[in-house]
Amino acid sequence: MSAAKDRTAIVGVGRSPYARDRGTSETALVLEAATAAIRDAGLTAADIDGVVAGGLHTGGIDPSVVVSALGLSGTTFWTTARPPIMNHLHAAVGALLNGAATTVLVYHSAYRLGRGPFRERAAFGVGDGRATLGEGHTETEPWGMFGPTGYAAWAMRYLDAFGRTREDLGRVALNQRANAGRNPDAVMRDPLTMEQYLDGRMVREPLCLFDMDVPVDGADAFVLTTVARARDLPGRPVLVHALSMGMARHPEEHLTAGFDDTGQAVAAAALRARSDLWVDEADVLFPYDGFSIITLRWLETLGLCDDGEAGDFLADHWDAEQGRVLIKGRVPINPHGGSLSEGGTQGAGHVHEAVLQLRGTATGRQVDDARSALLTPGGLFFNAQGLVLRTD
Repeated sequence: MSAAKDRTAIVGVGRSPYARDRGTSETALVLEAATAAIRDAGLTAADIDGVVAGGLHTGGIDPSVVVSALGLSGTTFWTTARPPIMNHLHAAVGALLNGAATTVLVYHSAYRLGRGPFRERAAFGVGDGRATLGEGHTETEPWGMFGPTGYAAWAMRYLDAFGRTREDLGRVALNQRANAGRNPDAVMRDPLTMEQYLDGRMVREPLCLFDMDVPVDGADAFVLTTVARARDLPGRPVLVHALSMGMARHPEEHLTAGFDDTGQAVAAAALRARSDLWVDEADVLFPYDGFSIITLRWLETLGLCDDGEAGDFLADHWDAEQGRVLIKGRVPINPHGGSLSEGGTQGAGHVHEAVLQLRGTATGRQVDDARSALLTPGGLFFNAQGLVLRTD
């Protein structure tokens, strides 16, 4: 039994809406989201005594900047966390359970590289870490293969090993796009057909433009506190039921032995052991989709289908009229559009949507009587994670 089970809750959510270019600074995005989350919780800056920061490939905007800008006068815990979002939530939950803080603000920002007055300093390492590190990694070995290169290689291995085709990957992209059409916050909402997917610009075989998450400007923020305190607040708390992280031996793209030897398997097993709920009981499912191949493998790793059969699983549960997946005619996969269509926020958007669904406030895409959500942020290799949220 997990010591963290149902002892903390998300009581506030806020967002600085996603866009391909917000035309403002990363700090402004974070402050907009953080202010909205605190207000959503029915709290004030004086109530916040913990801060967890995160951002795309970096620690994001430093906690000291946010503490100063928001006037948080009694901060007793702060840290930075690398994405995906579970690193942030683990830190917040731990601080609440060990008494380091009573109410924690968690934020994550995504900020695209580009040209303009708010991005120039990024070239000196102040903004997105990719400005100084290329893709967010350092090439310490001459045979390294990271990011799109690594995932493309594993996607091709998947198709070859299981005798599959690109249509399996395409079903992931089409599902996300159809769901994004119901989400006004999504940046990619135009309908997508399989023909358009297959004709999409190839980035690295077999992954095309539609197989990779959409770079955006934006930020998400969450306020967490203990369940005892959450029940005294005006909003409907969403309980953190179970959390996990997973990393297997040799967690590098070029050294991983096989599909069964990844962080996904470790994170899924740990989450299953700590949770009273599992995938067949979840009302909403959020497998990560930074690359479409990740989603296929999460469906298999979670036990929804056998290895190599995720494409068939999606096809079997495809609602032709709506152009999306509904498991058993009811449970959607990434109803907000996910990283591929809402925007690439390293799992922060998935958590935001899960909270809305469990509160019953996901207007236009609400799952009837949603009481539990299962999320699996992170990829195959070094950052696989799991989360189960439920209503109080």
